[in-house]
Amino acid sequence: MSLPAAMRAVEISRPGGPEVLRVTEVPVPKPGQGQILIEVAYAGVNRPDALQRAGAYAPPPSASPLPGLEAAGIVAALGPGVTDWAVGDAVTALLPGGGYAEYAVTAAAHALPVPKGTGLREAACLPETCFTVWSNVVMRGGLRAGERFLVHGGSSGIGTTAIQIAGALGARVFATAGSAEKCAACEALGAERAINYREEDFVAVLAGEGGADLILDMVGGDYIARNLKTLADDGRLVQIAFLQGPKAEINFAPLMMRRQTITGSTLRPQSDLAKARIAEALLTHVWPMIEAGRLAPVMDSEFPLEAAAEAHRRIESSGHIGKIVLKVGG
Repeated sequence: MSLPAAMRAVEISRPGGPEVLRVTEVPVPKPGQGQILIEVAYAGVNRPDALQRAGAYAPPPSASPLPGLEAAGIVAALGPGVTDWAVGDAVTALLPGGGYAEYAVTAAAHALPVPKGTGLREAACLPETCFTVWSNVVMRGGLRAGERFLVHGGSSGIGTTAIQIAGALGARVFATAGSAEKCAACEALGAERAINYREEDFVAVLAGEGGADLILDMVGGDYIARNLKTLADDGRLVQIAFLQGPKAEINFAPLMMRRQTITGSTLRPQSDLAKARIAEALLTHVWPMIEAGRLAPVMDSEFPLEAAAEAHRRIESSGHIGKIVLKVGG
């Protein structure tokens, strides 16, 4: 495949609001050892992209400074040592950065085949949410069939994915969201009870169910102490983000007496090997769910690459339900 020397990309011109995103022309990256180059068709838009744009989430030193942590497209070139992929393969991949561009590089082990029956647009929405949900809800949180699972932000990309995966695993699923429309969307995906946090107290609702065995939280702040009150004995809280801040005052005595666990993780700083292991687990457990129709990304909106700023305004408005994508190529 003949590759151009330069490509269109969205760069962060300076830390700030969505207006600092601008389309520019940069060299096409070259895949290194164990890497592939993807000709990007669609790129997923995620809150960490907005945090990076604002100057609050710096990329790792070896990563592209361009935003974009997931994309789907066609393999355009192989780096040395890559044998699992061929030029022309359709893939979706977790990226270290650089997804808002016509070409992006990632570790070959962080790419997955586009699931059967799934288009590139939908496939671009899978990596960030599926890697995050599976690694935290199942690998870290140990969710089992029959357990009561609560996810905050149930109408987000992470939330809609978590509801479906937890339901497919046989858990009883509860979710919080901020409007009747969002709650209805959560219940349509399989949540047995969606709680409008503007009108109801999730602590009280879950107390009536015996408490939650596992909570996936991206809110933080005063939710941390409230989550611990919500957990059942031997319950687990998995923290993955802090929309309301990372600090809280907690009384650890009840946690000790009720044998509760607090854990958490962020995806981007993890090692290439750790991410490769998550990818293997997704191919084994989650991709069959997608191909069987038990899991599908919920699509909110699509923007052209040139409108990346509008996509960021959409995700920061919290008005979206599901995933936002940029159409890059095709």
